[in-house]
Amino acid sequence: YDGKCVFCRIARREEPGTALLPCEYEDLVCFRDIRPGAPHHYLVVPVEHMGNCKTLKTEHIPVVKRMMEVGKAVLQRNNFSDLNDVRMGFHWPPFCSISHLHLHVLAPASQLGFLSRLIYRVNSYWFIT
Repeated sequence: YDGKCVFCRIARREEPGTALLPCEYEDLVCFRDIRPGAPHHYLVVPVEHMGNCKTLKTEHIPVVKRMMEVGKAVLQRNNFSDLNDVRMGFHWPPFCSISHLHLHVLAPASQLGFLSRLIYRVNSYWFIT
């Protein structure tokens, strides 16, 4: 836990302004992005403080898979069912604003605005899917 990390505080429910969405896993939390790039834009975050996507190792594959499951589930609970029109990924350092692992879940990807299409560009120098 890092008390200076906003995602650590959100995960511990210490940020009353951020509503957590239902999540199947106790080691993950999900909430809306404060600057949405699409009609549906959620962040899936491990409760335990983890570095950014550059620090991921083979043993982290299960947690990343669960993060993606949570992303799909939150979309479906919010009546979005076209999972072919979804963008999920991580910002690659130094392009992450918060250095706590977080998966961006955006939908419909076909409705991303001009700037969002750049910021969340598939497998770009700054965003990996």
